[in-house]
Amino acid sequence: MFSEYLKLLRPTQWLKNAMLFFPPFLGGAILDLDTVYRGLFPFAVFCLGSSAGYIFNDLNDLDNDIRHPKKKHRPLVSGKVTPVTAKVICVILLLVSLGLAPLISARFTLYLILYLLITVAYTFYFREVAVLDIFCISSGFVVRLLAGGEFFRIEVSDWLLLTVFLLAVFLSTGKRLSEKLSLGSSAGGHRKTLANYPDGFLDGAMYMTGGAVLVTYTMYVIVRSFMVYSVPLCCFGLLRYIYRIKKGQSGDPTDSLLRDPVLFMVGAAWAVLVGIGIYGK
Repeated sequence: MFSEYLKLLRPTQWLKNAMLFFPPFLGGAILDLDTVYRGLFPFAVFCLGSSAGYIFNDLNDLDNDIRHPKKKHRPLVSGKVTPVTAKVICVILLLVSLGLAPLISARFTLYLILYLLITVAYTFYFREVAVLDIFCISSGFVVRLLAGGEFFRIEVSDWLLLTVFLLAVFLSTGKRLSEKLSLGSSAGGHRKTLANYPDGFLDGAMYMTGGAVLVTYTMYVIVRSFMVYSVPLCCFGLLRYIYRIKKGQSGDPTDSLLRDPVLFMVGAAWAVLVGIGIYGK
């Protein structure tokens, strides 16, 4: 039973909160163990808040998720965790995260609240509006990045912010496309926006934002010497993700990274190469 409660929190999605560590990693401060240890607390706080958001979304999406071939096996949808229990856990996680956030900083607390408000807005309205649903999801990654910059007192460059946002739009578009391809004619029954996207729109949007990511990322690293050699890896990773989508595989970013050994190796190679460029001086 404990495992079902753990699944309810979606711990694999906590990987997205690692975005908080991007500013110190790219800012050359991640090798300081004290920096890493200090970062674990805000990371945990954001994980609690994001899990509350996931549960809140699941509670409001039961009717749709039960018709989804994969989501119907989630603890709440399958009945292994009752809605009442899920609501209690959601409130506890929310109160704990909001109670701990002020111990970090007032601005960090505002970023967490902004993230939660985006989650609520997405659940109640934006997920039903084409394009806005993708932008809403993507903004959550930007908030995480800014929250990390706030905690570690590292300024987030404009090019990095644009790269993260466009990458999030690229991945979110790919996820929508994979859902539409896998669900087929029943896609609109699971998520209304999937029926509102014209044929070819999501493909084109994914290609467009993928190209934009390459441009903004190149502008970010081009003045950073050795890091410019990570651009081909970035290109390969984007193409590999597109390949997965067009092959009918999962478009979930976390699932893609953890289950696709090629993408995982590319991600690891990128981290090593960028690490060498920053810390190998």
